Amino acid sequence: MPQTQSRPRLIQAMVDAFSLPDLRQKLIFTLAMLIVFRFIAHVPIPGVDLGQLQKIFDNSQLLGMLDLFSGGAMRYFSIAAMGVYPYITSSIIMQLLVPVIPALRRLSEEGESGRNRINQITHWLTIPLAALQGFAQLQLLRSQGGVLESGALETVAIIASLTAGTMICVWLGELITERGIGNGVSIIIFGGIIAGLPEQVGRGMIAKENWAGVGVFIILALATVVLIVIFTEGHRRIPVQYARTAFRGGKMYRQAGSTYIPLRVNMAGMIPLIFAMSLMIFPGTIASYLAAPPGQDPNFANTVMEWFNPSTPLPIGLFYWVFYFLLVVGFTFFYTMVIFEQMDLARTLQRQGGFIPGVRPGKPTTDYLNGVTNRLTWGGALFLAIVAIMPFIASQLTSASVMTLSSTAILIVVGVALDTMKQIEAQLTMRRYEGFLK
Repeated sequence: MPQTQSRPRLIQAMVDAFSLPDLRQKLIFTLAMLIVFRFIAHVPIPGVDLGQLQKIFDNSQLLGMLDLFSGGAMRYFSIAAMGVYPYITSSIIMQLLVPVIPALRRLSEEGESGRNRINQITHWLTIPLAALQGFAQLQLLRSQGGVLESGALETVAIIASLTAGTMICVWLGELITERGIGNGVSIIIFGGIIAGLPEQVGRGMIAKENWAGVGVFIILALATVVLIVIFTEGHRRIPVQYARTAFRGGKMYRQAGSTYIPLRVNMAGMIPLIFAMSLMIFPGTIASYLAAPPGQDPNFANTVMEWFNPSTPLPIGLFYWVFYFLLVVGFTFFYTMVIFEQMDLARTLQRQGGFIPGVRPGKPTTDYLNGVTNRLTWGGALFLAIVAIMPFIASQLTSASVMTLSSTAILIVVGVALDTMKQIEAQLTMRRYEGFLK
């Protein structure tokens, strides 16, 4: 189909995408699953004091940020309050265990059947993790008066409902991966975040925040998006040459081919942010059960809660953000090292007859690639750390305290949007259509 020059590129690409029957079917199926997910996110759990829950989330920046990831499901304590995050945690644990446990490493080397087996183990691991997370979430909200039911049977029913909601969300995500477009689990997270943004922005406007502060807030949000796109797409190309053997007329000829290895600046993705955030939440959560109630002399647990609360005023509140910054940098190097070791590029190149010009095969190639990766990781680590503390920067530069700039949410949204657009782009390019991206 010829390109209509009068239409903007983006609009024309969308028209082309919906004009193809198979691609249109995938897009509609993806949208339908997102609608189903939003319906599930509004199925409430009995015995919840919604008024008290609203007060709890309005007074806690941390809970407000977690609620943003669930698309409002956590604020109303629906069966989808945990979303797919127990599955994400399970996947991360399995990624870390595969290179450590020999049996799992052998499974990963068995091709498609091995990967399916690891995926099955990941699903089974998700169930106890979801139950533990559901119990912790229930206890936290119950301690604040948000959940009224306190009997053993009610507790089991609520945890079972939360676990079932998580597995339903994971199932919807896998249906999107199989029959829709994009990574299904990421699309579910994307849908939850996008659904929660309008309400959050609306609360910021209704609270009559300073308009100049809101303007600066929006500028910071846009700058964060640009920064994320640059570092997400940024990579260094490592040239690779291959010596190929061909037979012509009964004689053997050696031919040279060249390509490159794209080493990304942010190879770890958003995983270091999730690791660091989980570690920062854990001490405060444990301390909340041991802290002295209001009206009594504070104990050590109260001090821990204060130090690990992002809403704590300066100068004590500075500890949280500095420690968070350092954790993100450390986890970025750790996770990049784990991923890079699993890739084993030097051995793959040697097995395929490839080499990096000017670098000898074997250990010299490994040392060269490790050196390049370490230098690139510094850029990715500092980028992720700055993105992580962007809420603190926004709160210091603006008075829009109600509007929380969740940089992790922005990172997820931009990353999922880019990945989905690339998949649509690939579908259009195969059919000689001009896509979204240049």
